[in-house]
Amino acid sequence: MSMKRTPLPGVGVQYDVTTRSGRRLSVVVHQDGRRFLGFYDPEDPDTCQASFQLDSDEAASLGALIAPEPEAPDLAVGELDLATERIPVTAKSPYRGRPLGDTRARTRTGASIVAVLRRTAPHPAPGPDFRLEAGDVLVVVGTRQGVEELAQIIAGG
Repeated sequence: MSMKRTPLPGVGVQYDVTTRSGRRLSVVVHQDGRRFLGFYDPEDPDTCQASFQLDSDEAASLGALIAPEPEAPDLAVGELDLATERIPVTAKSPYRGRPLGDTRARTRTGASIVAVLRRTAPHPAPGPDFRLEAGDVLVVVGTRQGVEELAQIIAGG
């Protein structure tokens, strides 16, 4: 895969990505946080077939889905019935701007928030006073059911 970075004065930065298979897409990151994804015609790499706008929360959620997660060791995680998931905190989350302790995650679901990934830095083992922000991604460990329940709670469901 190759990537080309092009500054767009007064707008932001455009990243053009060409995959190993020759497919091309671009991401335009605007100064205000908006992102545009552009998908190009494989027969004519200068023709954009489709373009989608994402706000910063949507871009963070999509990035969390696309980012490869390291493979867990064969240590009997399945035998322990544990799941590890990344849960995005969106602008619509009732916990955005509130302390982590307000979620009462472990008490309500049995799942533990073991880290918060923020664009500026990761925060391992955050305490109950750690304030959540839109765009944060929670790293959660628990049973499959507990993790799913916590995802619903964070989403506001």
